[in-house]
Amino acid sequence: MIRESEVFKIGRFIKPHGIKGEIAFSFDNDVFDKVDCPYLICKIDGIFVPFFISEYRFKGSETALITFTDIDDEIKASRLAGLDVYFPRKYHEEESSQEIEYSWNFFLGFRVIDKKHGELGTIDEIDESTINVLFIVRSDDKEYLIPATEDFIVRVDPKNKTIYMNLIEGLIE
Repeated sequence: MIRESEVFKIGRFIKPHGIKGEIAFSFDNDVFDKVDCPYLICKIDGIFVPFFISEYRFKGSETALITFTDIDDEIKASRLAGLDVYFPRKYHEEESSQEIEYSWNFFLGFRVIDKKHGELGTIDEIDESTINVLFIVRSDDKEYLIPATEDFIVRVDPKNKTIYMNLIEGLIE
C-alpha cells in the first residue's frame, strides 16, 4: 500500500484527448521524464493507486499527453480527469545524485531546521498564491510562514525528509 509520505504531487490530469485513452496531464514538475519510473500515482477514494505508463508525449512546456496500460478508451480516461498526480519519492531519491529540480510540493512533510533556532516544525502546506512561495511550517504550538527561496535553504536531505535553512534575523520572531 502506498502512503502519502511516499509520494509528492507533480500535477493534475485535465481531460481525455481523443478516443484511445490518452489523457492531458498538466504538470509543474517534469520529473516523470527525467527519472526512470514506470508509473504515476493518483489518489482515488483515499487510496494511492499506480497507473503504468505506456507512452507519453509533450504538448507544451507544462502539458503532456499520456497513455496508460489498461486505459484504452475515452470513458476510462475520463475517470482520471481532475485527479491530482503524484510521483514516488523513492524513484526521485535514487536519482537525486544528479541535479534534478525539486518542485515545491516535494517538500510537503519535510522537517525544517534553522541554523540559529533549531527545529521549527514540519512543512504542512505550500502557499503559491503570492509572488513569493511560502512554506507553512507548523509545530505543536506555532505556525511559521517562511519564504521558500533558495537563498535560505542551506541543504536538503530527502532521505530524512529534512530541509536545513539559514533564516534572516526577525523572520520567525
